[in-house]
Amino acid sequence: MVRKGDFERAYKQGSRARGDLLVVVACPNGLAHPRLGLSVGRAIWKGAVQRNRVRRMFREAFRLEQHELPQGCDLILIPGKPKLEPELSALRAELVKLAHKAALRARERGPRPERAP
Repeated sequence: MVRKGDFERAYKQGSRARGDLLVVVACPNGLAHPRLGLSVGRAIWKGAVQRNRVRRMFREAFRLEQHELPQGCDLILIPGKPKLEPELSALRAELVKLAHKAALRARERGPRPERAP
């Protein structure tokens, strides 16, 4: 996911699941495959090197587990705590568990109606 509108839709209509390492926001996307979005803020990691390392870990966990993730969902991954130093094996296991949990909640709830401004 790269479009601002995709992120906004996921944050408004999606469901969240929180774990020790990350927070997963899941929203149905109408496609046959999952899509990944990352939200790694500058407020926690001042240096780009640290932020990019966390992003690479999240992307690698998604790549390795994409066939185990719920199909047809947009997944936004957010670090679960400040100064996170994730280990890939733990990150992979938590990603699959939280993605299924958030996707199930999103599908049960269904699309939310838009609010008037």
